[in-house]
Amino acid sequence: MASAPTVVVGAGPAGLAAAAMLRRAGVDVLVLERGDRPGASWRGQYRSLRLHTVRSLSALPGAPLPRSYGRWVAGTDFLAYLEGYAARERLEIRTGTAVRRVDADEAGLVLASDAGPITAAAVVIATGYNREPVVPEWADGRVVHSSGYRDAEPYRGRAVLVIGAGNSGSDIALDLARGGARRVWVSVRTPPGLVPRQALGLSAQVAAIPLARAPRRLGDAIAALERRLFLGDLAAHGLGAGGDGVFTRHARRCALPTLDHGFARAVRAGSIAVVPAVEAIAGEEVVLRGGGCLRPDAIVAATGYRPALAPLAGHLGVLGPDGLPLHHGGAVHPAAPGLHFTGFRNPITGALRELRFEARAIAAARRDG
Repeated sequence: MASAPTVVVGAGPAGLAAAAMLRRAGVDVLVLERGDRPGASWRGQYRSLRLHTVRSLSALPGAPLPRSYGRWVAGTDFLAYLEGYAARERLEIRTGTAVRRVDADEAGLVLASDAGPITAAAVVIATGYNREPVVPEWADGRVVHSSGYRDAEPYRGRAVLVIGAGNSGSDIALDLARGGARRVWVSVRTPPGLVPRQALGLSAQVAAIPLARAPRRLGDAIAALERRLFLGDLAAHGLGAGGDGVFTRHARRCALPTLDHGFARAVRAGSIAVVPAVEAIAGEEVVLRGGGCLRPDAIVAATGYRPALAPLAGHLGVLGPDGLPLHHGGAVHPAAPGLHFTGFRNPITGALRELRFEARAIAAARRDG
């Protein structure tokens, strides 16, 4: 009887990288993907999306991104790259197969899937940090989560409120302002750690790699200086720089900086207006913190995602209080020694860069195990 394969759950960047490294290590591997093709989550991204990590540090292991993609790779190009990577690595991918739960038995690990139970020698969960949209409790039928935003065309000539000023929120607000929306507001609960995506030719990601190992105060001070020099003081426009510094807030709350590539200029020019946090929606009005009100024609909630790992593996005791894995990459929890997780870190140095290290560590662990 043939031995059970190592099963990778998810055919996004993390899953493809892990599967490729496992296959190169001589491990029999099967990838299960709930969508109809690899990189399914990237198909729903807004059309103006570009990676905020540089091309050279965004490739999957063993396959550089083409130079023709430019320094800041478009989401559509990255999706084509993922599809090509899966084909080039000759990965066995079973699409249309959602995994509901992973359990352990005497034979190893068993996955409850749409196709029935699947026995695995080991399992790599790579379903993504951004698996399930987070929608505010007060949201009504007018609120579209950022996962449902594609481009500015349906909003042309309309007044739009974007909730959240992280990377997705600022990108979408800028897309709307440039795409013909009559008015664009961005609601901010906590001022973002805004820094230029690149300064004097050096990307924020590349600068963060050595600074991530330096004292936080040094990283915070350099990021604050960059903001002052290249973005200016935006306090009068509702984007003050108070609170924790960029590296401190990442260490404490895993909050990534907002990488600016035109958002600050649009705020200063008045094409994007920053308003306080949303407290409630009352009929046609949106009630803001402090008592102000707006009457937007449309609302886009860039309020983030959750990994939603609890249904898959929460019962195994391998997740922390935040719902994230206690172990990553090649490391495993003693309660489930054959279960690996990849793609659930949110490093300030770039998630795609981290995937390469985790994929190689997983392959080494399974080859040696």
